[in-house]
Amino acid sequence: MSRGGRTPTSSSRSTSSYGVEVIDQWRTIPSERFSELPSTTPTPADSDPLTPIREQVAETIVLRATRDAETVDGTKVGVVTTLPYTSGEEFLRTIAAAFEHATLLRQQPYLFILALPTQGTSPLLICGSSEELSERAGILVKSKFLNRVQQYEFRHGRWGALIRDLCSTSYDEAAMWDAVRKAARQPMDPLRPPPGSRSISQILDDARARLQRITPQRAYDELQDPTVEWPVVLVDIRPEAQRREFGSIAGALIVERNVLEWRFDPRCAYRLPIANRYDLRVIIFCQESYTSSLAAASLHDLGLLNATDMIGGYAAWKEAGLPDEVEVSSTAPPTDGRISAPADP
Repeated sequence: MSRGGRTPTSSSRSTSSYGVEVIDQWRTIPSERFSELPSTTPTPADSDPLTPIREQVAETIVLRATRDAETVDGTKVGVVTTLPYTSGEEFLRTIAAAFEHATLLRQQPYLFILALPTQGTSPLLICGSSEELSERAGILVKSKFLNRVQQYEFRHGRWGALIRDLCSTSYDEAAMWDAVRKAARQPMDPLRPPPGSRSISQILDDARARLQRITPQRAYDELQDPTVEWPVVLVDIRPEAQRREFGSIAGALIVERNVLEWRFDPRCAYRLPIANRYDLRVIIFCQESYTSSLAAASLHDLGLLNATDMIGGYAAWKEAGLPDEVEVSSTAPPTDGRISAPADP
């Protein structure tokens, strides 16, 4: 989506972005910006030669949006964003009529968020096959954008709002998709896991499948090896209470779990000095190697594909009889294992 110098693109495979305005009836939004929109039917085609073109484009947009939509519990859902241009409000009414009369949507529930990102305050409209769907999605959108929602209203079965700096970051599109997906969910049995959810055992298995986990002895050997081609750092992510109770490894870098990603993201202003390259070998340990596996997988998401964790954690290190202090190799950073990184990013 283009705002300022940004290039109009679509970051989601099923997000529709067509380079023209695609939003539903903005007459439902309580704003001076749309106060002049008439509530009557659109201007007859014979009085405006562009009307047939607008109607044809609107129908094409609706067809594409419907084609690219996801289906959640039997409901078609989607997010449509578009570029602003002159006479947009009139075209929005045309889009509204096209959505209402779309043959493909008559036999199936649907829910779409329609957004027009512009400089400053941008309009957003939620239209659905039922008032309940639209209102549910509106509540979710309002909670996600918080103080960026400047005005909003639910009227005529549609939820409309004006949102500041809409689509200025990747968060916005992801948040809109999350809102329509969750709003379309059918009421669920509170004792049954919802579709798509995973147990912590599944999450742990999936995380470990991405890692090449190593034993405490292998970790110790890597720390002592001066011939490795990349920096190696041993990271203790346990909370202070655990370190005090069970002990620690002098020479390990202490970065508690709640700040790990900020300290090791090479893109982040709050990173540690050592985290300036993506081939960094980060060996993470916790007490018994459960949390450490999840933490290492999170570093993979940041691009640190050499990150891994130590099987069995600190408990296995002690059981293996390895020393309470390690001298790191010349490629690793000098660290004080007794000093933690700052608590907050």
